[in-house]
Amino acid sequence: MQGRNKPLLFRYLKRTISKIIKKRYSCLILGPRQAGKTTLINECLKGVKHSVKYLLQDPSLRIELERAPSKLINQVRALKNKPCVFIDEAQKVPALFDAVQVLIDNKDAWFILTGSSARKLKRHGVNLLPGRIKRYHLDPLLWGELGLVKDCTIKQLSVGNVNHIAYSFKDALIYGSLPGIVNLPQEDRPDFLKSYAQIYLEEEIRAEALSRKIGAFSRFLELAAVESGTSPNLCKLSNESGVSQPAVKEFYNILEDTLVIERVGPYLKNARKRILSSSRYYFFDLGVRNVLARLPLTANLVNTQKGTLFEHAVMLEIIRRVKVLNKNYKICYWRTSAGAEVDCVIDLGSSIIPIEIKSSSFVAQSEIKGLKSFLSDYSKMAKHGYVITMGDKKEVLADNITAIPWFYL
Repeated sequence: MQGRNKPLLFRYLKRTISKIIKKRYSCLILGPRQAGKTTLINECLKGVKHSVKYLLQDPSLRIELERAPSKLINQVRALKNKPCVFIDEAQKVPALFDAVQVLIDNKDAWFILTGSSARKLKRHGVNLLPGRIKRYHLDPLLWGELGLVKDCTIKQLSVGNVNHIAYSFKDALIYGSLPGIVNLPQEDRPDFLKSYAQIYLEEEIRAEALSRKIGAFSRFLELAAVESGTSPNLCKLSNESGVSQPAVKEFYNILEDTLVIERVGPYLKNARKRILSSSRYYFFDLGVRNVLARLPLTANLVNTQKGTLFEHAVMLEIIRRVKVLNKNYKICYWRTSAGAEVDCVIDLGSSIIPIEIKSSSFVAQSEIKGLKSFLSDYSKMAKHGYVITMGDKKEVLADNITAIPWFYL
């Protein structure tokens, strides 16, 4: 899914991984399929004199190592100069992680591992090499990687532009920001996104031995995409997909473990009011979400789904920035039983930042009641709140609330 004759897009994570490689540290990079992990590592390994690659997408190699994981130890020890070993899609052969530990502990090599699913690793109780490797996450392109950021008002989330390409914010709302999609001509993007969704469905069904449930999972996936960004009604999803509520919960677990959705929990610290406690789910990429929801990938989509798409885009950007900045922030939402709500709460540990998301350019005072209520209830931790808008100018809405355009996030 790569566009022809397109330059490689610079990724924020490249500088970090290059430093890791220079210091000969080992790392694991997780991220959804087609987020650019293989391309990133291949680029970072250019100029590294002693390296070897194990690309587990190759069925013959995968079968060979599944039969005898110790072959990795023997083959790497046969090499000279303590190589850098790149294992792509490492979750496909979970037993390799024990072999990797042996090689790291004996200083025979250092490793770059990538994976697009934590599910197989969890299920097999895989040794994730604690204390031996650093862990990172690669998402689809952030706004700064698309060249869309003008300034960062919230300094804790500050990033800069690292690419300048002809891809608009409206494009990102419709087609998402997978690198391979961004690099395609506009007319080709819908077909490639549909292909991505179909391949994902087939491969995950096969991997999870759910072949008897493929129809139900397919219906669930469409409904979950439509509901993305909400706290799903499990009873409704069960009735409409034709499977039990426990099965619906398991399907959500599959999506989360395969990095297809981001789960956002409620903010419950020191709550003075009754807070709703169910989680919200956001598909990892808007283009994938739109095609799974069977929405038309046309310019009119932004008009018909403006609020949903905008909130989804802002939430994904905040989640991605926390990861790329390698911060231990927690992303939550807040909603009381009385209906007061804040779309996003960033828990920094020592303080919190509440954020409302409005797709209009004008914000009425009635639309920030929830934000005011939150700032009042958590006045010791939350000093200032923000409203992210589709306007083009900043605006002071209250002494402790500022509206900022999305490109000033």
